[in-house]
Amino acid sequence: MEQHVSIEQQLFKNAIALTGGIATGKSTAAMHFADEGFTIIDADRIAHQMLDVSATDIVRLFGNKILQNGRVDRKVLGSLVFTDPAKRKALESFLHPLIYREITQLSQKEEMKNRPYLIDIPLFFETARYNIDKVVVVYARQEQQIERAMKRDSSSRDEVLRRIEAQMNIEEKRKRASYLIDNTADEAQLYAQSLSVINAIKKDFL
Repeated sequence: MEQHVSIEQQLFKNAIALTGGIATGKSTAAMHFADEGFTIIDADRIAHQMLDVSATDIVRLFGNKILQNGRVDRKVLGSLVFTDPAKRKALESFLHPLIYREITQLSQKEEMKNRPYLIDIPLFFETARYNIDKVVVVYARQEQQIERAMKRDSSSRDEVLRRIEAQMNIEEKRKRASYLIDNTADEAQLYAQSLSVINAIKKDFL
């Protein structure tokens, strides 16, 4: 019996999703992958671009208070949407289709190279939008997330907790991982774990 392969499965055939939680070390892990020759499609970077080019629409949704020198202030916008689930949903409903469209266009170019590449998607599991089979999860315990995010962003514990609670629990993400990068210790462990996963992916995609 002939197996049906969807257009989206063909589109993301060589893609591997990279995800995790706030302050789990995902960006650092992505840099290790890039150093080993992997292309990284960064959904956060695309989101920032979409905010800039869609500033008029964003202001229409959330008001002029989110503007700073004519550009969307992401910190102000983040504070607004993470204290109001309805506003967060409105932002996601507007942005996610734009991000998805850009990622699919970039993926088409990567698929032509016929080699594995990463798509860094913080909300990969939450949106369930991307038909990607293999997932790298960068893991840290929730208390570590809180401590690291407070130090990194100069945020209060409550602010960090609101952002964490807006995402799937990191322990659930850990269970769903195809490849797990454990970042519960130090940078040396994160580097070693990243290299181990990189080698596993190279073997799997031979």
